Amino acid sequence: MTEKTAITPPTHTTPPAKFSHGVKKGNILQVAGQVGFLPAVEGQPPTPAGDTLRAQTLQTLANVAAVLEEGGAGWEDVIMMRIYLTDTAHFAEFNEIYDAHFADLKSVPAARTTVYVGLPAGLLVEIDALAVLG
Repeated sequence: MTEKTAITPPTHTTPPAKFSHGVKKGNILQVAGQVGFLPAVEGQPPTPAGDTLRAQTLQTLANVAAVLEEGGAGWEDVIMMRIYLTDTAHFAEFNEIYDAHFADLKSVPAARTTVYVGLPAGLLVEIDALAVLG
């Protein structure tokens, strides 16, 4: 039986509860929901990348990429992404940022975007990803 391996890149804080930033089992890598926190600084609480959707989205994508890389994957390995926005007014801007970020991908993943108001105060976007390696 293939073991599960927890993935926590050095840029991320230790999760505050019993979960992982990512989990790899065999050739499957699930990236847990990431938000727009700047890279972790020991002894300091997580800090949002800014208060704009653009700043937080770009940092969130960087945080997803860090987990993918730590797990041996990249964007081309991602088959599904789920995006959670806190405001329906952000859909068009998010799509613009997303399209520009992934303009060079050979094959884009499936994606689902929804509005979710349960993110911690000040956070505007959360993204998780499922990758298949190999």
